[in-house]
Amino acid sequence: MSDAAVARVAARAAAEVDGVGGSAYRLLGVAVGAEEADEDVRVTADVAGAVVALDVRLSLGYPASVRRTTEQVRAHLVRRVRDLTGLTASPVDITVTALHPTGTPAGRVR
Repeated sequence: MSDAAVARVAARAAAEVDGVGGSAYRLLGVAVGAEEADEDVRVTADVAGAVVALDVRLSLGYPASVRRTTEQVRAHLVRRVRDLTGLTASPVDITVTALHPTGTPAGRVR
C-alpha cells in the first residue's frame, strides 16, 4: 500500500474524533487563520513492510484537554489504520498546530 493512500486513510480517521480540526498554517511560528484552518488534517505516512509511521498535524477545539484528545486521536488512528489497511501504526507523532474555540462565542456586555 502506498504512503499517500495510508496518509489519506489516517487523515480521514483522525477527523472522526470529536474536537479535531484541520491543520492551521503557520508563519514565523504563529498560527495564522486558525479559525479558517484547512478542512483536512495533514498526515505524512512512511510505510515499511507491515508497519507505518504517521506524522499528524491538526488543530483541536478549546477548552478540551489537549493531552486527552491527542491520546484519543492516537488510539483511534492505530485502530482504524489496522482495520482499514492491515498495517500497524507505530509511531504516531501528533503536532497540534492551533487551538480553536468550540461553540458560539460569548457576547460582549456593554
